[in-house]
Amino acid sequence: MEFEGKIALVTGAAQGIGAAVARALAARGASVAAVDSNRDRLDVVAAEIRASGGRAASFSADVTDREAVDAAVDQIESELGPIDFLVNVAGVLRVGLVEALRDEDWEQTFAVNARGVFYLCRAVAQRMVPRKSGAIVTVGSNAGRTPRMHMSLYAASKAAAAMFTKCIGLELAQHGIRCNVVSPGSTDTPMQRSLWKDENGAQAAIDGAPGAYKVGIPLQRIADPTDVADAVLFLLSDRARHITMHDICVDGGATLGV
Repeated sequence: MEFEGKIALVTGAAQGIGAAVARALAARGASVAAVDSNRDRLDVVAAEIRASGGRAASFSADVTDREAVDAAVDQIESELGPIDFLVNVAGVLRVGLVEALRDEDWEQTFAVNARGVFYLCRAVAQRMVPRKSGAIVTVGSNAGRTPRMHMSLYAASKAAAAMFTKCIGLELAQHGIRCNVVSPGSTDTPMQRSLWKDENGAQAAIDGAPGAYKVGIPLQRIADPTDVADAVLFLLSDRARHITMHDICVDGGATLGV
């Protein structure tokens, strides 16, 4: 299989896009180190992967805690082997107009969405560099490319994580390590559903909101987490061996190709 013998660390693996990436990697032969702070849900996802014939182990860790991240990476390398792939998916969403946002909203959003990416990338890069191989993908957001009403913190944190990933891609290229970004738009996940006001939430996202200066989705559908996972797996694969510092937008055209 495509990723047979590879070790993949996936954060945010307890649900949504992270779980979809973990399942897809395992289905293609990788041994998945599933990382999340939600240990109960994480264990369920790992068990489901193993029940389907895949290889997965759960490692509970808070990505905002540097010591916890370093310990988890050490444990993964000790128990599973050298990490070949890192996929940063863990994220949080705090919405609201700027005048209503609290200091703690800023701190928590950047702690998970940006600082967590830094901690994981640093810990894994320190191990990949001597081996002269590896691939990193950070799951960003199309909100990091275009302004969104009520989403200033989320958009800014995702933009920061995307640019950080591209910069380390430049630094690590000499060691044969590729670093790329996948930026989803509206995707059917618990985070997305938390924004919906009623059962018509998906259609509202497809239609757009002129009053909020938000274009709809030209392809007329909400993404499935597997759509995002497919883009992640392409960037990890040898088919993308000459692609680094790139950002693939998976949003059905919602940002009009910008």
